[in-house]
Amino acid sequence: MEVKATAKYIRIAPRKIRIVMNLIRGKSIREAFAILKFTPKVGSEVIEKVLRSAVANAEHNNDMDVEKMFVSSCSVDQGPTLKRIHPRSRGQAFKILKRSSHVTVAVSEK
Repeated sequence: MEVKATAKYIRIAPRKIRIVMNLIRGKSIREAFAILKFTPKVGSEVIEKVLRSAVANAEHNNDMDVEKMFVSSCSVDQGPTLKRIHPRSRGQAFKILKRSSHVTVAVSEK
């Protein structure tokens, strides 16, 4: 059985979170936490928080064993983009796109 946890509207670009997400896909829970602990990316904190939530959901709601669990699937989808302008010379304006992400992590037992 697959148990999911999500975090929505995270103010980090999806491209940056996907780099870390690809490191833990398919790994056991212990190995995933070890990878996230020593990864110096800002997205690792967010993914660790969502992974802890998914593990807690699996333990509390479905009585699953942590030692047998692994990250079955994980995805990062693009959330809404905040559009801002940056004034430039001669009356020009450049767009600044502040992207957000929706992070989903699913765990299941072997």
